[in-house]
Amino acid sequence: MQKIWSTIKGSGPLVATAIHNGNYVREDLRKIMVLNKDSQLREEDPYTEIWTSVGDTKIVGLHSRFEVDLNRPREKAVYIKPEDAWGLDVWKNEPSLDLVNRSLAGYDDFYSELKTVFSDIEKEFKYFVVFDLHSYNHKRNGTDGEIANPKENPEVNIGTGTVNKKIWGSLVEKFISDLSAYKYFNRNLDVRENVKFKGAQLSRWTHENFPNSGCSLSIEFKKFFMDEWSGIPDMKQIEEIRLALKSTVPGVLEELEKLSKN
Repeated sequence: MQKIWSTIKGSGPLVATAIHNGNYVREDLRKIMVLNKDSQLREEDPYTEIWTSVGDTKIVGLHSRFEVDLNRPREKAVYIKPEDAWGLDVWKNEPSLDLVNRSLAGYDDFYSELKTVFSDIEKEFKYFVVFDLHSYNHKRNGTDGEIANPKENPEVNIGTGTVNKKIWGSLVEKFISDLSAYKYFNRNLDVRENVKFKGAQLSRWTHENFPNSGCSLSIEFKKFFMDEWSGIPDMKQIEEIRLALKSTVPGVLEELEKLSKN
């Protein structure tokens, strides 16, 4: 079976993932899909793969979340009804059990490999951090429509809903502080914790399976770096976001070093 993600293993305790970067849909599913390509792409996280370069190990989703969503619990990973997919009609006909099971096989393979990759990193470094990289829409009423309320939609939302703060509190604070302090074109990014999102399945799974050794930060960038309707990116901003993330790495590694000495 074709892998629905790619893994580039590195030597170090920092993992960067972009599991919603992909947009490929298997042909057997594409045949029964009514969702148009523009609507599909709008709900995905293009360009997040670029930011994974800040990690030692890089994990990138290759297939669309409309095939199987790696950031949802297994029983909700395949969108069936519109309410599963932001009210969008995805299918001409509901996928058969066989098609759903094919999609879930990819999901199972992904988390099986993730267990192996994280276990290997744990064995070598004792502790590890995951930058779980995503993006989100804020112009639901079209390109020229009203933007979502900035008070409720930070430029960067750090989801830590399942993070054990007794172990990782200092690291979370350091990461948010360093990202907030970065000079982003002579200003500071609006970075807040658990305002829009608290983190989903990848982070939850990491903390359940590696409760004392793994910390997954769900990092959601509002799509201010692109036109979320046309898909046209601002590559200067995408690169600057990458540099902003890179600026947090020394602090994260310092915090991991402190934990290792305890």
